[in-house]
Amino acid sequence: MLALITLTLVCVLTYSIEITFGLAGTILMLMVMSLVFQTKTLVVYSVLPQILVGVIGLVRSPRTVDARYLARMLAFATLGAFVGLYLFYAFSASLFQVLLASAVTVFGLYLVLAPAGARIGPSLARVLDTLAGASQALFGISGPIAMTRLLGTFDEKVVVRNYALAFFLCLNLFRAGGYLVHGTITQEIWQMMAFSAPFLAVALRFANHLHFRVNEAVFRRVVAWLILGGGVSLYFH
Repeated sequence: MLALITLTLVCVLTYSIEITFGLAGTILMLMVMSLVFQTKTLVVYSVLPQILVGVIGLVRSPRTVDARYLARMLAFATLGAFVGLYLFYAFSASLFQVLLASAVTVFGLYLVLAPAGARIGPSLARVLDTLAGASQALFGISGPIAMTRLLGTFDEKVVVRNYALAFFLCLNLFRAGGYLVHGTITQEIWQMMAFSAPFLAVALRFANHLHFRVNEAVFRRVVAWLILGGGVSLYFH
């Protein structure tokens, strides 16, 4: 019970950050809770708070997502997601941990060092969409890759966040379907989800307002450092 209470409190904090900045909830949650639960267990569990973040954030935000543009992103991401879902069941827990830390750190470092206003061309954008899909299915995290792509494409933080939330929501629904088909969500994980879901739903509903109080420069800087810090920390768990 103490572990469930701790998990819920940590997720309330970390996914409030995610609904504000568009990512980092799962990265930060893993930093803390991988001391208590196995990383793969937490990755499977994270599908619940990520879906809640996407639904609440998009429902309570201005409509800035173009469905056709999002569909093109998802078409490439879906290709990567099939590969990532296969690899999720093929990798050992130790290799999984190292790959996750490396992927997050590389993209965090890029965002910290990239010059302001750096743009990403259409070809590279499609490559990143594909990698984001693979990363979401494999690690439960695509934020570092997707946000690198979106920050290099759009200028307004509301647009960046809403595309990120819509993209992650679709990929997480795909991931949840894969888990259900494979029977990956164990009784322990169902209990974790059932206990934390009501508290997360209430907290995220109020935390969504924080996004509109953050200015553009702070938004981009915080996103970059959250990713880099989270990636480095995962090496030590």
